[in-house]
Amino acid sequence: MELKYTRRAPASILLALLMLSASTAAIAGSLAGSVGDKRFPPPLSMNPKDQCTSAYRSYVAASGHSAYATTFYTRVVDLYVVCGKALNAPSQKAAEDVALRNCQGGLKRWRLNTASGGCAIAASK
Repeated sequence: MELKYTRRAPASILLALLMLSASTAAIAGSLAGSVGDKRFPPPLSMNPKDQCTSAYRSYVAASGHSAYATTFYTRVVDLYVVCGKALNAPSQKAAEDVALRNCQGGLKRWRLNTASGGCAIAASK
């Protein structure tokens, strides 16, 4: 007695393992190019040479855990936006802490008060 499906079984098992390994490799890949967890849209200018626009683009391009913090923009009251970033940190939480400290440091450095209440994490991954 010969079994019909014994020759196809190893091939289908191999195909299933190959598909599973390809999907897990895509999940464990680099974070480069992803926006991550976006909490609110950051106020970015149309000028590509603006420091906060440049910082946001480098945040998106970073391959490790990174974060981008910024002040909220109130068009009527605030005439400026202060931002901070942290790239390729050991964890997402560490990146958020550093980005928030960088943004708050900018507010202290230039002695600014914002109507929106300071800095917040706009996006992190």
